[in-house]
Amino acid sequence: MAEILAIKPAAADEGPVTTRQEKGVLRLTLANPPANALSLSVMAALVAELERAKADKAVRVIVLSAAGKVFCAGHDLKEMTARRADADRGKAFFEETFAACAMLMQTIVRHPLPVIAEVDGLATAAGLQLVASCDLAIASHEATFCTPGVNIGLFCSTPMVALSRNVSRKQAMEMLLTGETIDAATAKEFGLVNRVVPREYLNQIVTKYAQTIASKSSLVIKTGKEAFYAQAEMGLADAYAYTGWVMVENMLARDAEEGIGAFIGKRKAEWTDE
Repeated sequence: MAEILAIKPAAADEGPVTTRQEKGVLRLTLANPPANALSLSVMAALVAELERAKADKAVRVIVLSAAGKVFCAGHDLKEMTARRADADRGKAFFEETFAACAMLMQTIVRHPLPVIAEVDGLATAAGLQLVASCDLAIASHEATFCTPGVNIGLFCSTPMVALSRNVSRKQAMEMLLTGETIDAATAKEFGLVNRVVPREYLNQIVTKYAQTIASKSSLVIKTGKEAFYAQAEMGLADAYAYTGWVMVENMLARDAEEGIGAFIGKRKAEWTDE
């Protein structure tokens, strides 16, 4: 227990996102029952915690989890529907909501630290988008996923961005056009999640993944994550030119010199994150 740097147990009066930090791993937990919907306040709280983590050198990996039976049910439709009474029928509020969601998802993708989704329960619409935006996703056998907007007259166009960057076009369109729910095994087959594990071991396995990554050079992890997403948006020749430059810069880093030296010398590397 002495190894825990900071603990904020889940509590209704602490806001919609709670935090817990241990051994370089920051756990952000959605605590907005019963559906952990992405209201404006929830998205703002998530972005604030993600931005705060950038300045905390003790944080090396972020885990995104949720309290309750639902991982995240997407946007708060009641909050959005209430704004139809506005003079503009809610247009300004809808624009604000979807812009905030886009900022959240891009904050995760562009974040210098790896973000791991720990999914237990339903991840639907923007909730699925949240999972797909994370660098890794590990789910329990009970986790389910869907993009059901088509069923309620609202195509899941923004979730489609993250979904289509994780699974094949045919699989993405299957989910988007039918709105049907897929189980965790199918989500793994599609490539939406990395692993499916028993619920009782989910936290333990996610923590092991996080701590394994946290033990690496944070400079190298940051370099690799940034390069991964950047090259994915380039043509083949540009991608090789860019990643070649990244490799040269990486080779000049102190941690590359230390890591290669440790490998050759058959000793444990001591990272300086430089």
